[in-house]
Amino acid sequence: MNQQRVKRILVACGTAIATSTLVAVQIREEMEKRGIKVETRQCKATEVPSYAQDVDLIVSTTPVPTDLGKPVIQTLAFLTGLGKEEVLNQIEKALKEE
Repeated sequence: MNQQRVKRILVACGTAIATSTLVAVQIREEMEKRGIKVETRQCKATEVPSYAQDVDLIVSTTPVPTDLGKPVIQTLAFLTGLGKEEVLNQIEKALKEE
């Protein structure tokens, strides 16, 4: 496989402070283990439409628009731990399909 492009993930939460940082770090670490290079950017849920065009995937802990032409994964799995592996698999799949 040739040099892989870095995938960009927008991580959104209500305030773009603690929650999105926690989620972004977990996603970066796990995707690195899976051999996928990612760059994350955090934002408030209300800012998603203005950043969506520059990313490959949107991961949010709160409802965001889903009609932005990018895959959106809305989940609390990184906070609760429930279903986290499944969500990481969804993220990996979405990034590989891109």
